[in-house]
Amino acid sequence: MTRTAAARADIAPFYVMEVMRAAELAEASGAEVLHLEVGQPCTPAPAGVIAAAHRGLDHDVLGYTTAAGIEPLRRRIARHYADWYGVDVDPDAVMLTVGASGAFVAAFMAAFDPGDRVVVPSPGYPCYRNALVALGIDVVDVTTTIETRFQPTVEMLDALGPVDGLVLGSPSNPTGTMLDARRMADIVEWCRRHDVWFVSDEIYHGITYGDAAPTARQFDVDAIVVNSLSKYFSMTGWRLGWLVMPDSLRDAVTRIGQNLTIAAPTLSQLGAIAAFDCHEECQANVVRYARNRQLLLDGLPRAGLDRLAPADGAFYIWAQTDHLLPDSQELCGRWLDEIGVAATPGIDFDPQNGHRFVRFSFAGAQADVAQAVVRLRDWTP
Repeated sequence: MTRTAAARADIAPFYVMEVMRAAELAEASGAEVLHLEVGQPCTPAPAGVIAAAHRGLDHDVLGYTTAAGIEPLRRRIARHYADWYGVDVDPDAVMLTVGASGAFVAAFMAAFDPGDRVVVPSPGYPCYRNALVALGIDVVDVTTTIETRFQPTVEMLDALGPVDGLVLGSPSNPTGTMLDARRMADIVEWCRRHDVWFVSDEIYHGITYGDAAPTARQFDVDAIVVNSLSKYFSMTGWRLGWLVMPDSLRDAVTRIGQNLTIAAPTLSQLGAIAAFDCHEECQANVVRYARNRQLLLDGLPRAGLDRLAPADGAFYIWAQTDHLLPDSQELCGRWLDEIGVAATPGIDFDPQNGHRFVRFSFAGAQADVAQAVVRLRDWTP
């Protein structure tokens, strides 16, 4: 008998990583590639974070922390909720994780059993779905459209029958749309009324282009909130996220963390304490994202891409592309090969309709975004 991978490993790939690899190979062969596929800032961590990490390297033994993370950082995150949202958060409800990815896995394992039904809107971040499937949890897809700003409504949820959880990003990856306070309150109330765990992905908070994004904790202390240092704080490679946990899940999440990861990276934690005093630098990044966003909102229609999601936050434009080619994977492959523009096919984010869409990231340099618009404008199918 030849041993093979377990059935739970039979999950879809994260296609954006394959696009990144194809772009790297193109660059290695001498092509100039404009990267609009990568969902990460092109800037380093704030200067204060780097300085704090240097002090940690010089003066700390960098041993394990507790599974929840160091107390000074948990207290600083709790203060962040008071400063930004006017919400009281107990530092003991905060747990540091290995990126937001680690937070999702811990939350899913603590809140759901195999066979539970958990709603994941499409389009949405693919790793929600893939992690749930790997854990034996049934994913209930709800298809959203531009008419609902690519966010679910209470009426959509009512039509699904009994469910155990809802995972929702606001601002969303890939669409950039977000729930305002009224719609967030409606969704949270629906979850509370139906005894449904609400997992709120808030990793793009701070990156908005109008009103600030509300946190689910403003409406329900039992909401499971996931956030990260990766996006607003420009710390993707530091691999540090956090959970704000309901009281009833604290012990379970802590035990899961102890056994799966022991603790989040100590050096990252020491640096991250300073991140919350670096808002001026982070806001300068948001100003750059706003300029890049406008370049795409103005330039993509001139390239024949005028069916765009309203990009309220994050750093993505979600564009309908099936009038150019019916398959967005083929389209993105041709753009990369023919004009050196790397973008992400929508199949990553929507298994049913993603072939009709492409996600553009505008987290990179302004000159690259501007040049990409020119190349897309001059390209013909």
